[in-house]
Amino acid sequence: MNMTRKGWLGLMVASSTLIAALIGPLSAQSDNDDKALLDRAKALFKPLPESVALENNALTPKRVALGKALFFETRVSSDGRVGCGTCHNPAYYGADALGLSVGIHGKLIPRNAPTVFNTPLLIAQHYGGNRETVEEQAYKALLSPVAYGNTTNEQVETKLTKLGYLPLFKAAYPDDPKPVSVENWSKAIGAFERTLLTPAPFDQFLKGNTQALSKSAKLGLEKFMNTGCAGCHNGVTVGGQSYQKFGITQDYWLVTGSTPKEAFKGYDKGRFHDTKNEADAFMFKVPQLRNVAATPPFFHDGSVETLGQAVRVMAQLQLGKQLSDEDVNHIVSFLESLTGSVPADFASVPPLPIAPN
Repeated sequence: MNMTRKGWLGLMVASSTLIAALIGPLSAQSDNDDKALLDRAKALFKPLPESVALENNALTPKRVALGKALFFETRVSSDGRVGCGTCHNPAYYGADALGLSVGIHGKLIPRNAPTVFNTPLLIAQHYGGNRETVEEQAYKALLSPVAYGNTTNEQVETKLTKLGYLPLFKAAYPDDPKPVSVENWSKAIGAFERTLLTPAPFDQFLKGNTQALSKSAKLGLEKFMNTGCAGCHNGVTVGGQSYQKFGITQDYWLVTGSTPKEAFKGYDKGRFHDTKNEADAFMFKVPQLRNVAATPPFFHDGSVETLGQAVRVMAQLQLGKQLSDEDVNHIVSFLESLTGSVPADFASVPPLPIAPN
């Protein structure tokens, strides 16, 4: 049957009207679903704050600049090759992309280096939580036999002075009669690290922009919460706020493929190695999940290479659940929404002082 142009036009208008009538309720339902998902998420997670400065150590430009220089300075270490930036590299989202990190004189560190981004917001530093703040971590690293390898604080301060850092310390701490000190070293590096926050699409979602996440990421967020992942991975850093046993359903190494470490005289038992308390055996600080998609390999020993496999391992070991490929893909999409941009002030290594003649 032939139809006139007018007839076709009428049919198209009628079809458009019908489609609009169908889409309207669907769109409204989608908006309602997004709002419900947002409300659930806001009860468990928080967006990053604007600042994590300490009251007694203002993040002045000169302190941050000094901290940045010290962060990338390697000449203070005993072999002249190791600094904070060795394990926390701008090229690898503040981590080093190694399963196990390497310290002075090529010594293998028995744990994986996590990203340095957003770490001032964590409950503590290191997998065992043996450093309370980023400042304490920077301070104690100087005498660590695998990190910087110095023998005394005085040795560190002498090195810093000889390297030409006195003017930078004076500018950063003008009222301190002894500006070049390990205390000010730790404060300056802490000031720099406290600027390394990485807002991500998930933060925009938590602030009310429900279009900031893809459909797959929203499904992943819902699955993340429904499966029980958010029981430990919650708060502003999506984890990093508590200690939990790794390996609830079975020994973790049976699933991760982890191997015994000489430094631990066996498998890594987490906090136990610091506290010597059997109640802390296999208790680890829950890792933050911000930027997790950009910082493989995974877990405390870098034993799992892909994020999808890490999701499966956690579901099995911690929750006793097996996830479908579809569920894993959606959860990975959600985790990718936690990736922010590398902070501009971290992306490049600054020129360092030239030792005076």
